[in-house]
Amino acid sequence: MRNKSVISEARDIRLAVELIELGARLQMLEAETKLSRERLLKLYKEVRGESPPKGMLPYSTDWFMTWQPNVHASLFMAYHRFLLTHTRLRGLELIIKAYRMYQAQIQRADMDLVLSLTRAWTMVRFFDANMLQMASCKQCGGEFVAHAFDPVAGYVCGLCHMPARAGKTRRAAAAAAVA
Repeated sequence: MRNKSVISEARDIRLAVELIELGARLQMLEAETKLSRERLLKLYKEVRGESPPKGMLPYSTDWFMTWQPNVHASLFMAYHRFLLTHTRLRGLELIIKAYRMYQAQIQRADMDLVLSLTRAWTMVRFFDANMLQMASCKQCGGEFVAHAFDPVAGYVCGLCHMPARAGKTRRAAAAAAVA
């Protein structure tokens, strides 16, 4: 039988609660803590008042390439890269801090959160596995998430070259109707 440390378990519980409050999926909690699945289920129900969503985690780099998710993913990665360069934060602490900064920026702009914590965590793993890279837009100079090994010499971001249907959401239509 392995020795269980009460302090280590308390840290995992604190971390799991924080991740659940930020919207983490159960698979992420299992990967990042040493708590049992049963314990995580109970904790999730206690914190959120409901069972965790079922189903597999998203596993595709393509989601990050469509224009709106790409803008949000790129904003998160800008915070992530800044903190990586200018702080001692690493790993999950770094992801949480960058995600909180992304969340705060989106809330200040009165926009909908597009990037979940679990997607941000998955995206960082995609970068670590060299499945994604950053590309500089030739028009605005911004850094945006792109598929790894795609040619990026003439890259133009989704903000400089918006698709025709961009901004045609129900929320935008409702805001236009009120104005």
